[in-house]
Amino acid sequence: MSMIKDKDLWESGEMKIEWVKANMPLLSGIEEEFSKTKPFASLKVALSVHLEAKTAYLCRVLAAGGAEMYITGSNPLSTQDDVAAALVHGGLNVYAWYGATADEYHEHIRQVIIAEPNVIIDDGGDLVNLIHNEYPQLIKNVIGGCEETTTGIIRLKAMDKAGELKFPMMLVNDADCKHLFDNRYGTGQSVWDGINRTTNLIVAGKTVVVCGYGWCGKGVAMRAKGLGASVIVTEINPIKAMEAVMDGFKVMPINEAAKYGDFFVTVTGCCDVIGEKAFMNMKDGAILSNAGHFDVEVNVARLKELAVESGTARNNIQYYKLSNGNRINVIAEGRLVNLAAGDGHPAEIMDMSFAIQALSAQYLVKNADKLKYAESKTVNVPAEVDYEVAERKLRYWGISIDKLTEKQKAYLESWEA
Repeated sequence: MSMIKDKDLWESGEMKIEWVKANMPLLSGIEEEFSKTKPFASLKVALSVHLEAKTAYLCRVLAAGGAEMYITGSNPLSTQDDVAAALVHGGLNVYAWYGATADEYHEHIRQVIIAEPNVIIDDGGDLVNLIHNEYPQLIKNVIGGCEETTTGIIRLKAMDKAGELKFPMMLVNDADCKHLFDNRYGTGQSVWDGINRTTNLIVAGKTVVVCGYGWCGKGVAMRAKGLGASVIVTEINPIKAMEAVMDGFKVMPINEAAKYGDFFVTVTGCCDVIGEKAFMNMKDGAILSNAGHFDVEVNVARLKELAVESGTARNNIQYYKLSNGNRINVIAEGRLVNLAAGDGHPAEIMDMSFAIQALSAQYLVKNADKLKYAESKTVNVPAEVDYEVAERKLRYWGISIDKLTEKQKAYLESWEA
């Protein structure tokens, strides 16, 4: 029995799913193949990913492969109720609605776990953590899973290092066809889609502070520069800081950068990236947003404590007036700005990311016996899966590339010049 807001919203959701499907040719090809080969026949798949149209299409592709789907969101503000309704209308099991409380969100995750899944597809690690901490008796049913995001991989590696991860997890975010494109170009565009539609303010001529210069930060900074902003980067990694400098950006600590920023975007995967001292250094009207998975990068809890007044400045923007008279604006409660204030990454980008997800899940099931006894439970996506996705994408674009001749292969493999 599904748990959604309104099953009658399905027609609007179906329209969204059909739109993205028309722009996701890789997944469409995989759906056709899965319909014939049924790699997930008789298996239950639990999925916790931001529940919007592109994710919904991934769910249908897995279902076409024979999976019995149990679906929830990975963020209370990114679920689209009409998309959830469309999935339920199509016969899938969904437990999610927009604006869920912490207790409701936990219950939705719990529902997909108590279905006793065989495969887990996670975004941030909530499903993996719940089954390990609250339902360890169900771990015996799990073949393994796939993790979508940087934050989730950080958690998985910590569990694996401590010897607490009890089944193999594919590190989807570490695949080249995921992080090089999804994190950089997808996050770069979707973050500014979310900020621009929510604020209706110009970026050109403003100062943007990007906290973190990993692949996501690179994309956000690149797009901010393209929109005409001056960009300041904050970092803890000296090598990434050097990259930012050589890419043409200013680099300084967050408490110093706070004095200059008009827009702030956190993309680190860490907590307390922007805290009390930075808040007190900010100019009146500064706008804060987060593009990391969890709502802990901007310390909104501390900002609420510091505020002498707060309220709604605009739909999905909360303002906090500080004792110095300055107002600090926070988009989407400090949750993922590109999904809590937008539609997430473009369909063509998620086509690659979700193709990696689908093929990694298939690889996991095919190689279950081998992976079960591997020393490490965190598993890199095989190069052949990465290459297959890239080759499919190039074919769709009508692009061909060179191939090594036998002579060239021999040359590259020889140590005798």
